Amino acid sequence: MRKIEIMVKKLEGCEEIPLPKHMTPHSAGMDIFAAVKEAVVIEPGKRALLPTGIAIALPPGIEAQIRPRSGLAIKNGIGLLNSPGTIDADYRGEIKIILINMGDEPFSVKRGDRIAQMVVREVFQGEWRTVDE
Repeated sequence: MRKIEIMVKKLEGCEEIPLPKHMTPHSAGMDIFAAVKEAVVIEPGKRALLPTGIAIALPPGIEAQIRPRSGLAIKNGIGLLNSPGTIDADYRGEIKIILINMGDEPFSVKRGDRIAQMVVREVFQGEWRTVDE
């Protein structure tokens, strides 16, 4: 499996939040952790923008896709808006995750909870060529 180096900065006050990580040797996605200061309750039908406490620098030609965690979806009805979300190689801000509660019960997110997964992929930029047919 090919690996690339991704520079990551832990933001102030988030030093104890784990970096995204592959939970098994063959995981395509890395779990991402919540860096909320205190528990956030998402009511059914509502959404919340949650911090992760990290900013990354991807190499040119690479994107990071943010995807939902299937366990949260089936057990709690929790998904992601804007899914998959794209982190471009030139974005340097904090990664934030938009969770939505499509379940029947309020859902609580605590500091350090796994809330999404990140898949790192190579990308290509298309060049248009106008044709008659």
